[in-house]
Amino acid sequence: MTKKSSPIVGRSRGQAVTEADIELMNAEAEVGYDVTVAKSRGGRPTIGSGPATVVPVRLDPELRAALDARASADHRTASEVIREALRQFLHTA
Repeated sequence: MTKKSSPIVGRSRGQAVTEADIELMNAEAEVGYDVTVAKSRGGRPTIGSGPATVVPVRLDPELRAALDARASADHRTASEVIREALRQFLHTA
């Protein structure tokens, strides 16, 4: 994507981006893209019956260490362990 004669102005996904790259991308965007061949990008998978909400929670260092240890032992994420614990505590499916 980069040209040696054009100075690097930034990076995108670890790749150097030059003024020439920006001009090329701008020209492509102005022409337009065929939406029938555009790749569909997946989002986060659903985890329940509807859209999920984020609930920030503060954990003391000991509780966080215990959570991380459990998640590691179960080969799961901390979020999965928290959701399972809440379902069991609240007696929901």
